[in-house]
Amino acid sequence: MSDEEEDYMSDAFLNKIQDVKPGVNMVRRVKAAIKREEKHKEKNIQNRQKTFKEQEKESREAALQTSISNDNKGFALLQKMGYKVGQGLGREGAGRVDPIPLNVKANREGFGMEELKKRKAEEDLNRHRQKVRASQQNEAKSLEDFRSRVRTEREERKIDADLRRSQRSCEQLDNQKGITVPREPWYWPKVEADNEDDAAEEEDEDEEVVELTSFDKLQILTSYLRGIHFYCLWCGTAYNDEEDLCSNCPGDTAADHE
Repeated sequence: MSDEEEDYMSDAFLNKIQDVKPGVNMVRRVKAAIKREEKHKEKNIQNRQKTFKEQEKESREAALQTSISNDNKGFALLQKMGYKVGQGLGREGAGRVDPIPLNVKANREGFGMEELKKRKAEEDLNRHRQKVRASQQNEAKSLEDFRSRVRTEREERKIDADLRRSQRSCEQLDNQKGITVPREPWYWPKVEADNEDDAAEEEDEDEEVVELTSFDKLQILTSYLRGIHFYCLWCGTAYNDEEDLCSNCPGDTAADHE
């Protein structure tokens, strides 16, 4: 056996292959290596792009900080016309001293688009504020309408209750004076008709007379009680005479007795 030929049974050859794992493990290691290489390439590309943008920005800022040299043709023409560095433009030097600022566009939008977006955002904000304000006003109005409706219903229930009390008092006081028929049918509590003829007669009377509200009936009936019986519904007292009523009763309305 020559020296150039390797002994496949020697320890040197076996040491070379002892770390090699055949089968699936070899495939996994190859795939992992390829994946790491791809990630490394992507990272390098991203770094190069980022560095290029930064270099472009730094170059632009450095150029803007550098004064125009005498080699610039426009600057040379200004000097020939008598312009001096640091002097304003114009015959009297009252014009612009600093150059017009540079506005770098980093997108593909047309000129004026930024102002248009800003104006549109302000309009959207104003519309949103108007909607919120209108919603708040509607909620406040709905709440006030609800409170007003509740107050009205409560007042109507109280008026109906006072009217029933005054009708019962009127019937009792009239009977005490020997009055068997009320001045008006509604002066006394309503009694169901005994037969259909009585009911029909009442309907005919209702058609001829204008229907009064409970508030109107209460005012008329309390005036009748005070004038005929010297009785105050809210005091719950029958006074001796008109002088006694006027002297001791606070007034002829419920509010006077609160």
